[in-house]
Amino acid sequence: MDFPHVSGSLGIVHPLCIEKGRNAEVWDEQGRHYIDFVGGIGVLNLGHGHPAVVEAVKGQVETLMHSAFNALPHRGYLEVAKALDAFVPVGYPLSCMLTNSGAEATENALKVCRAATGRQAVIAFDDGFHGRTLAALNLNGKVKPYKNRLGALPGPVHHLPFSSPDSDVDADTALAALERLFEVEVPADEVACIIVEPVQGEGGFRRLCADFAARLRVLCDTHGIVLIFDEIQSGFGRTGRRFAFSHLGVEPDLLLMGKSMAAGLPLAAVAGKAALMDALPKGGLGGTYSGNAVACAAARTVMDLMSEDRLRRWGAAQEAVIVEAHGRFRERFPMVGALTGLGAMRGIVFEDTATASGSEHLAALLAAGREAGVLLMPSGRRRNVLRLLPPLTAEPEVMAEGLGRLERALETLHP
Repeated sequence: MDFPHVSGSLGIVHPLCIEKGRNAEVWDEQGRHYIDFVGGIGVLNLGHGHPAVVEAVKGQVETLMHSAFNALPHRGYLEVAKALDAFVPVGYPLSCMLTNSGAEATENALKVCRAATGRQAVIAFDDGFHGRTLAALNLNGKVKPYKNRLGALPGPVHHLPFSSPDSDVDADTALAALERLFEVEVPADEVACIIVEPVQGEGGFRRLCADFAARLRVLCDTHGIVLIFDEIQSGFGRTGRRFAFSHLGVEPDLLLMGKSMAAGLPLAAVAGKAALMDALPKGGLGGTYSGNAVACAAARTVMDLMSEDRLRRWGAAQEAVIVEAHGRFRERFPMVGALTGLGAMRGIVFEDTATASGSEHLAALLAAGREAGVLLMPSGRRRNVLRLLPPLTAEPEVMAEGLGRLERALETLHP
C-alpha cells in the first residue's frame, strides 16, 4: 500500500490502514480481521475503545473540549494531577506537568533538571529510547535510524551499558563503567540527571537489574544527581503493576509517563518531587494543548480502572499464556531464542541460524504474521526482538487465537 502525501521518512511497519478496533481486534479498510499485538506501540493497555473510556470522552466532548491550562485552568487537569498523586507509588507528594507526548515529557524533564541542579550533563543507557525530538534524540542509545544525518545534538550526554538480567551486563560491570565515566569524561558534580527505563521498550523489553538500580539510587543521592525513570512504555500496568519501578524497590526523583495514560488520546506527564518541579520560573513549563480536557477525562477513567488487584490479575494471566506459548515455540523453531521482560511486557529474541540472521527471521515473521492475521512489532538494536503488546484486557480466547496465529506464521518460516 502506498501512502501519498505522507513523508517518506516515516517508517511504516505494516502497509495497511485499519478502520476500526475493539479491544484486541482490528479490521482494515477491506474488512480483514487481525489480532493486534502492537497496541499502538504500548498505548492501548486497555484495548481499542474501552467502553468506560469512550463514555467519559463522549461526556467531556459535550461539556468542554479544550482550554489552554496556562491561560484558563480547567478541572480535568487538576483532577488528573490529584489522581496521579494517589496512583504513582512513591513516598512523597507528587507534583506534575501534563504534556502531549512522551518525548515532550522527556524534554521538559531535562529543563527541570538543569534548572534544579545548575548542571547540564546527562547520563543515559545503551539501547534506551526516550523520544524523537531533538534533545530526547541524543538520549537514545543507538544511532540508526534516529540520529542519522543530524550532526551535533543537544548535550552533553554520556551513555553507559544497560545492566539487565536479560543481557550479559551485570551490576558490577555497569557500575565500573559509571565510575570510569566520572574519572575520565565528566565529574559527578557536573551531571544533572541519570535517565533510565526500568524495562527498556525499543531496546528489546530488557529489565533493569534491581541491584544496579539500588546502587544507582545511592550514587544519585550522594552526588546530588536527579534520577529519572522513563516509564512511558512500561507504565500504566504493562508489567502487572502500575509502574515497573515497583519491581525494583527504588523510587525515582522524576517519573516520565505517557502512552497508555489516556487509552489512545495524546497525554503524557513528567512528575516528581515538588522542589524539582518548581525549579523553573513561572511560565517555564506549559504548552497550548498540554493537558487537553478530553484526554484528561480519558486518563481519569484509566486510573480508576487500573486498580492494583486488576493489574495483578491481568498481568499474571497474560504472562502465563505468553510464557507457555514461548516454551512451545522454542521447542519447535530454531530461530526462537530467550524470553525477555516481565509480567505482560514480554519480548522474544530471534537468533541467527544457518539460513538467516535473527533480524531477517523477525522481518519475515512480521509479514507472515500479517498474512496469518496477527499484527506484530519489532524491537532491539538489531530489530531481532519481537515485542508483544496486546491489551491487558484481551479476552482469553482472543489472546489464545493471536498466539495460535503467531505459531502458524512461524510454521511458514520453519515448516
